[in-house]
Amino acid sequence: MPKKTTIEAKPQYADTDMMGVVYHANYLKYFELGRTAFIEAAGYSYVQMEEEGYFAPVYDAYAKYKQPLKYGDVATIVTWLTLNDGVKTIYTYEIRNQNDEVCVTGYTTHVIVKKDTFRPVPFKRAFPEWFKTYQALMDQD
Repeated sequence: MPKKTTIEAKPQYADTDMMGVVYHANYLKYFELGRTAFIEAAGYSYVQMEEEGYFAPVYDAYAKYKQPLKYGDVATIVTWLTLNDGVKTIYTYEIRNQNDEVCVTGYTTHVIVKKDTFRPVPFKRAFPEWFKTYQALMDQD
């Protein structure tokens, strides 16, 4: 698997504000599309995680807006890891428009919790193979 995944998305009319610009909070949806694609490209599934009794909620999120993404644009979402310490995982994102201009950069931090208690569990203990895969990606040059 490559260190980064890339997917495309078309902003929907419902994603925009009165100016025809993607509403700032909706970029988190694009981040989630990128994270899901990254997980699947690594050979894993968030559904599988839930079936095994875990969630990976967002611990924090950050977005920096550089240029508007508009209705009618094609967004390219690039996703990669910047931290995988066994407890927290940080997915980093860059969203570009069809002219290859950076519109938004950001990250989301996730932790693993038990579904029934919402108590944190180390990623490397709950999913050791998944953790190792992520470590191998982090070690790529």
